Amino acid sequence: MPYLGAGAHIIIAIFFAIHAVRTGQNNYWLFILLAFPFLGSVVYFFAIFLPSSRLQRHARQLASSAVKALDPTREVREAQAAYDYSPTAQHEIRLAQAQLAVGNAQQSLRHFEAAMKGPFATDQDIRWGAAQAAYHAGEPRTALQYLKTIAQTDVHYRAEPVGLLIAKSYAMLGDQEMARKSFDFVREQSGGFDVIAEYAIWAAEQGDWATANRLKADADKAMTHWSGQQRLLNKEMLLRLKAAFAKQGK
Repeated sequence: MPYLGAGAHIIIAIFFAIHAVRTGQNNYWLFILLAFPFLGSVVYFFAIFLPSSRLQRHARQLASSAVKALDPTREVREAQAAYDYSPTAQHEIRLAQAQLAVGNAQQSLRHFEAAMKGPFATDQDIRWGAAQAAYHAGEPRTALQYLKTIAQTDVHYRAEPVGLLIAKSYAMLGDQEMARKSFDFVREQSGGFDVIAEYAIWAAEQGDWATANRLKADADKAMTHWSGQQRLLNKEMLLRLKAAFAKQGK
């Protein structure tokens, strides 16, 4: 039995040694783990492995979400203070992103567009931010201008979300024929859950229940493999989907 215990210590130490190599830890950890398998493993677990574990990352995500819920405008205030102190393009981009995150789409668009007048004029991330801000500000024509430029510059850049926002922008603009064509295109290219759900919601709003029900069936099939965490992350989309289909038969 003592031999089994010693063997387990060595196996655990080897496991942590492999983790140390793969994650680029300092070489002294290898010496500690191999020279002192039991004690070294305990120290490594609490000093390195646990802080980088999925559990710890999830805890940090929850803490970050809690901070945002308690003080949702904190990042906006800090970004505004940084920009007021030093109005650089980087600080303006940070402020634009912070404004967009809290729903201040019009202000966000103004800052994104100002940032594109300098060295970031052709930056795809800034264009994408401006397109999102324009859409949420109720300016679908402006959003489409940025989205088309993004797609023409690099067809692979965020292909699914860009294609999806193109379809939604056409829908907001009132061009439902182009919206359908855009939804069909992005559905054929990617077929992610967000695309299926948004297309289903749009079809339901148009009264096209044949298309809506077909897409809803695809969405339900995809959700059979979801974990509880995935359902939580997609809670808002699921509520929108449920609300859209509540109109059926009325």
